[in-house]
Amino acid sequence: MKTTPPTVYIIDDEHAIRDSLALMIAQENIPVMAFESAQAFLDACPQECSGCAIIDYRMPDMDGLELQAELTKRNVTLPIIFLTGHGNIPTSVKAMKAGAIDFLTKPVRREKLISVVVAAMMESEKTRAEDASYKEAVKCIASLTEREYDVMLLAIQGYHNKDIARQLGISHRTVEIHKSNIMHKTGANHVLDLARIAHKSGLKE
Repeated sequence: MKTTPPTVYIIDDEHAIRDSLALMIAQENIPVMAFESAQAFLDACPQECSGCAIIDYRMPDMDGLELQAELTKRNVTLPIIFLTGHGNIPTSVKAMKAGAIDFLTKPVRREKLISVVVAAMMESEKTRAEDASYKEAVKCIASLTEREYDVMLLAIQGYHNKDIARQLGISHRTVEIHKSNIMHKTGANHVLDLARIAHKSGLKE
């Protein structure tokens, strides 16, 4: 399925609620899609979908927390806003602990809804940017040969070329060639930049 623009996904089994929320959000020129059940949403939402989800806490078949768990299982990282007409503190705490960014009680004031949606969309964009940066870093590090990887590990720990050459049993010139290749493959401008890319890829020294 093709990638959709950042969108607010409304999942609520009450038709009137879906329409009301969708109208308020659409009036802010924010893309919005509404679904009558958790399964309908899961069937339509690709893993790469972005934006946020407003999920009714109590729905037949699959409730809000169950949908949240299923999205986590599928590695769908949408910020979640729970919506319910039966809010209480224990329920809110449980939802927030599971990763929801907010918990709204029906009926929702327009100003409050839009404020929370905008915050959720910003959080989604931040997550997408971090994910893209991580994937690019992993790709760069994976492009290195085994020897280049060894040289990189020592370089980002602060070892000079002569020390790297001695530890790996290769010539100083060979270390220079490897470092040149490493910088080219990763796009790093200097060793500190290389260390940042390596750490971003999840490398633990």
